[in-house]
Amino acid sequence: MSKKGFPIVHFYDQDFVDIYEKSWAWIEEAWYRNGEKNGLQEQFFRYPGGDTINQAEACMSTFFLVYSNRLFSAFHNLDNFYGKQESDGAIRCTYRIDDGNPVLTEENPLGVGPPLFALAEYNLFHKVGNKKRLKEIMPYLEAYYAWLELNFKDDTGLYVVPAEASMMENAPRDRAVYLLDFNAQQAVNALYMSAIGDVLNDKEISFRYKRNYFSLKTRINSQMWDEESGFYYDLDKEGKRLNEKMIGAYWTLLAEIPNEDKSNALIAHLKNPETFGTEHPFPSLAVDSPHFTENGYGCRGSVYPSLNFVVIKGLEKYARYELAREASIRHLYFMLDTLHPEGDKKGNLWEAYLPHKEGPALWPDSEDFPRPLYLPGIALSTITLMIENVLGLTISLPRKTVDWIVPTLEIMGIENLSLKRNMITILSNKSSRGWEIRLESEKLYYFTITVLDEKKKKTLPIPSGKCSMLIDKL
Repeated sequence: MSKKGFPIVHFYDQDFVDIYEKSWAWIEEAWYRNGEKNGLQEQFFRYPGGDTINQAEACMSTFFLVYSNRLFSAFHNLDNFYGKQESDGAIRCTYRIDDGNPVLTEENPLGVGPPLFALAEYNLFHKVGNKKRLKEIMPYLEAYYAWLELNFKDDTGLYVVPAEASMMENAPRDRAVYLLDFNAQQAVNALYMSAIGDVLNDKEISFRYKRNYFSLKTRINSQMWDEESGFYYDLDKEGKRLNEKMIGAYWTLLAEIPNEDKSNALIAHLKNPETFGTEHPFPSLAVDSPHFTENGYGCRGSVYPSLNFVVIKGLEKYARYELAREASIRHLYFMLDTLHPEGDKKGNLWEAYLPHKEGPALWPDSEDFPRPLYLPGIALSTITLMIENVLGLTISLPRKTVDWIVPTLEIMGIENLSLKRNMITILSNKSSRGWEIRLESEKLYYFTITVLDEKKKKTLPIPSGKCSMLIDKL
């Protein structure tokens, strides 16, 4: 079994395989060799040609860099920001690469951004298994959380941040004061801070952030949820709900905020063509909004791969695996259409797409939208969603487990996937004996396969070496 290179994916549509493989080549070109200047890491990933590093991009990029079989460090992007933490715990959303200074604006004078470090670190722990790192970075995370509380949490128990902090550009939220997506992101932050406390067996940390999480969860459910429309909304300065349905509401799924009834109503909108069930899933703004435009216009209807990733990971939390996979595949097909357009047009991948037809989103008032080959968002789809939702693989190194959830059996799989010092292969194929899963591993791990349409689920210890299993025998 090869020990070099990126994992190899197998899928019945070769275009999906090709775009996955091209993504690693593009990432290699975007890998910035800095030489430890300006207080930044020696090398790290950033948007090709970009002159800044962004906190949200850094956190989200870890979700695909972690699949590079350690050829690219997913940690360097996060360490850039920890290295810039100030004495009061502040970490700014954006820093310039040329001098290492924060980018502060009139609209966002404290430079606050989506608080996603704990989410990224917890995911990295399950893919890499480095418990020591969690202990080392926890002081940074705690100081940052305290800075957010001190500067942005008000007497209502909710957080007030500038609209710019949501990374939702021109979303129609002029009267919004309590932003739903940021408050849900802070709930995600608290949830995974508590989970890291559990990993470290630190009951005090676990309890403290669990209490913060439930406090935020209660407020979001009681104040931001509208029963009649089955949706969460921003609040104005008086705490009244504003009637704009935005894709940022689906951060609540990732934060595990809605109960079963609320989640059913929220997820129903993803299939409703009048709200978020567009041909290319999912638009940044609901179709029934007066501000929605079929041309996208930034966050007035554009489909962003990075936001689709959030929605799809939220669907997983509520075991909506079929919808998550269907949305991933449809989304990737629309991306492929722009990479291989008809005629003599030159293809590319984009930061954002049209909701009702193929092609990049439009915004005549913006010179740099959508950005071409915007890898921080694109690779979440072409690599992470490809492995985790199209193929259906979920890995936990500390638990020594690989879960394979598939709606139906197809010819697909993965080779040369690193579980730290264990390289594994999982391939499904149809033989004369029926559907067969071939497995190869260097060390023992536990494999769970769930075939949803056949209602089959089985967990087996996979020994070192090669073996196979017949699905009919499960």
